[in-house]
Amino acid sequence: MTLTITNIKRSNSDKTETVTLENGVIKGWNIPAEGETIDGQGGTLAPALIELHAHLREPGQTEKEDLASGLAAAAAGGYGTVVCMPNTVPVIDDPAIVRSLIQKANGLGFARLHPAAALTKGQNGETLAELSYLKDAGAVMFTDDGRTNENARVLWLGLEYAGSLGMVVSVHAEDASLRADGVMNEGPVSEALGLPGNPAAAEAARVARDLEILAGLHAQGSGAHLHIQHLSTARALELVRGAKARGLNVTCEVCPHHLTLTDEALRGFDAIYKVAPPLRTQRDADALLEGLKDGTVDCIATDHAPHTRAEKERDLLDAPSGIAYIELAFPLMYTRFGGDLGLDKLLDLMTAGPARLMGWPAPSLEAGAPADLVVLDLETEREVSPAEFKSKAKFTPWAGEMLRGWPLLTVVGGQVAYRRE
Repeated sequence: MTLTITNIKRSNSDKTETVTLENGVIKGWNIPAEGETIDGQGGTLAPALIELHAHLREPGQTEKEDLASGLAAAAAGGYGTVVCMPNTVPVIDDPAIVRSLIQKANGLGFARLHPAAALTKGQNGETLAELSYLKDAGAVMFTDDGRTNENARVLWLGLEYAGSLGMVVSVHAEDASLRADGVMNEGPVSEALGLPGNPAAAEAARVARDLEILAGLHAQGSGAHLHIQHLSTARALELVRGAKARGLNVTCEVCPHHLTLTDEALRGFDAIYKVAPPLRTQRDADALLEGLKDGTVDCIATDHAPHTRAEKERDLLDAPSGIAYIELAFPLMYTRFGGDLGLDKLLDLMTAGPARLMGWPAPSLEAGAPADLVVLDLETEREVSPAEFKSKAKFTPWAGEMLRGWPLLTVVGGQVAYRRE
């Protein structure tokens, strides 16, 4: 298949150009147009975004999301590749499930799917899953996300084994005993509302423990790679910064909701703001932004976590944690922080950064590179309208906000995965 996109610019240029794609790769720039032609409407061309942390809820929870709705939402958000989490029903701890998810996703024509598999059987935290077989089936990461790894010895063994396979272990870093039944950040706001709090120390204490495990493995020559999900506190970020300075093979991600929202949002008792780890303070959000700027944070991930509206309308004590917003993550980040970070840095955090972390080839716009691309409208403000979401979770904390940076076109493997009507 040949596709030509006209009337586009690159992020570092004001020159209007044309790119031609053929057989899943970039054939060349500014050559005679071939095949189908699409007007890029003066948008900015970039490599398609890469999402390392999304909950697509399949198998077993398809009333919340499924592969079709989740991957369509990802493509609408400019993502070409999505890593889905394994806390499904049943848990993704069986090579057959990994293979079936990949096969189904390949037939949908939206974003590309790379499943993460459970680190332990059933995500029980006690017995390692069959990691080698899961890798052979197509799993790209091991994680018990949705559960915290309470058994330090099992995490040690999992990191060691995964390291021998050249695989990343991704962790939800919260000490369960410190978190207890906390439903929001512990501090003045939780005290004022009379709600059980989840202290920042719960995250920091677990990050510190996991980094010590990693240091012990490295001292023995292990190739273990620890990735810390959705960092939310200044203290945990400081610990990661120090570990990187010591040469430990640790990476981390930050989510837009922890950058743009704080625990003050919970004053209305609306469970739409309930997430795990919880929204923290403005001081924490400011520290995370500095971590993006100075390179401590390796990538931006969304932790896209759809639930039904009925679930999120429960009270804060009973409602599940999670926000679904994969299709507005880039516009949100560009509108709020494009000036602080710059377009190239923001794109790096959402494309090359995730690729480096995973050991994947660096995304490129050069001839011969894979044709995973997004055209972004950086100028036009558009209202966040949840009713238009491809996701089944058609509600969001940012409803009605005016954002810039919306994708106009997403191409995956040289084929159109999303095109704004």
